[in-house]
Amino acid sequence: MRFHRTPLAEVLLVEPEPQVDERGLFARLFDADRFRAEGLPVDFVQASTSYNKHCGTLRGMHFQADPHSEAKLVRCTTGAVYDVVADIRPNSPQFGRWHAVELSAENRLTLYVPPGHAHGFQTLTDDAEVHYQMTVAYLAQASRGFAWNDPDVGIAWPMAPTVISAKDRALPRLRVAALNEAL
Repeated sequence: MRFHRTPLAEVLLVEPEPQVDERGLFARLFDADRFRAEGLPVDFVQASTSYNKHCGTLRGMHFQADPHSEAKLVRCTTGAVYDVVADIRPNSPQFGRWHAVELSAENRLTLYVPPGHAHGFQTLTDDAEVHYQMTVAYLAQASRGFAWNDPDVGIAWPMAPTVISAKDRALPRLRVAALNEAL
């Protein structure tokens, strides 16, 4: 595995190093010792999947409020997504900054999303599936988010959303979400 820093200091891209032969390939996606050496958590308590039928589906921007803030490993197992992480820590010099990467079944990349960051994605293909591993179990009462189209954040989505939930359409701007939470 190779770990790549992103413009958001604590967000990393994890690249597998496949061993290829006539059968196909084998690649390690997680190694607790390597994650520890990078300062990343190794205790993941929940795994979830998100299946998305239509290209252009947008989910986000989501996070869990403290004290239930979580770290995530995010990987696209079918299709492709434009995956976005935004720093939501009000006292961070990177507050409101975002970074995006394409995750796909083909590139097999994994994105590490640290606590204090919101996460969302837009599907680039039909039938896209995303796999998550989280350090904290989902708690509905701690579920929060900010508007995917917040002009103060200015995320450059690849296309207008074709499908977005009513809940995600109603999320507040990041400044409002940050004022209402102890992030």
